[in-house]
Amino acid sequence: MSLLVVGTVAFDTIETPLGKEEKILGGAATYTCITSSYFTNPNIVSIVGYDFPNEHEQKFKSHNIDLDGLERHETKKTFFWSGKYRDNMNIRDTIDTQLNVLEIFNPIIPTKHKKSNYVMLGNVIPSVQLKVLDQLENESALIAMDTMNLWIDNAYDDLIEVIKKVDILMINDQEIQQLQNTSNIEDAVEKTFLLGPSFIVVKLGSEGSILFSKNEKYVCPAVTIKQVVDPTGAGDSFAGGFMGYLCSTQKNSFENMKKAVHWGTVMASFCVQDFGTRNIISLNKEKYLDRYSKNFN
Repeated sequence: MSLLVVGTVAFDTIETPLGKEEKILGGAATYTCITSSYFTNPNIVSIVGYDFPNEHEQKFKSHNIDLDGLERHETKKTFFWSGKYRDNMNIRDTIDTQLNVLEIFNPIIPTKHKKSNYVMLGNVIPSVQLKVLDQLENESALIAMDTMNLWIDNAYDDLIEVIKKVDILMINDQEIQQLQNTSNIEDAVEKTFLLGPSFIVVKLGSEGSILFSKNEKYVCPAVTIKQVVDPTGAGDSFAGGFMGYLCSTQKNSFENMKKAVHWGTVMASFCVQDFGTRNIISLNKEKYLDRYSKNFN
């Protein structure tokens, strides 16, 4: 079975206390597709500009990522983001955002992917997520979504409509508190379940994550690593490991989702060990199986 991933493909310029990298491959869909590819065959729906190099497309193809849903615009540039992390790398400042092709992104799902069993709606404007949902033809598909504080502030009504239509909401602790206007995470989760999702994953950054169903809760610690180089893409890499594993097993029980959280955590831990996608693009199977067994077996 395959996984449909919708989101951004981007160029990122990233500065952390450990260095700076200019115009490297990034974007939510990029990280999610790469990490999910270790479990299943991802199909991407996104848009790039005329300046997107063929070498990056080859990276996608080398991971068996289907590119039929990757639109290339002939006159606009690829989405660009630049950010700088502070000494506390849980805090970052956005230096520059150039929407470019995202200004006209109208996602078109290839016909062969409209009946996908597993769908990951990456962190894009909720109106785009709604357009994707309108095209899906499999009523039993398991649909997950990610979001961010920007959409809570600027696209609240559309965001709520998306949450009502998905099975899994992935969101960090500050965002779900903001969404429900409460400082209590458990209270925020309880209120969010009333909107419709069956599962909620609350990401806690370096502290791990919590998986909620309406009746159960599982707290997953983060994988301890020697040094965080670049936190960019960790949440999207988590989503790839999580959804990739679910897709590969075809089991959507709470017990299996706990294992999916483990795999998401492992993939995120590899992501943060180098800039951008550098560390996840060429993962060794023995290496990630070993990290999983040492932390979760």
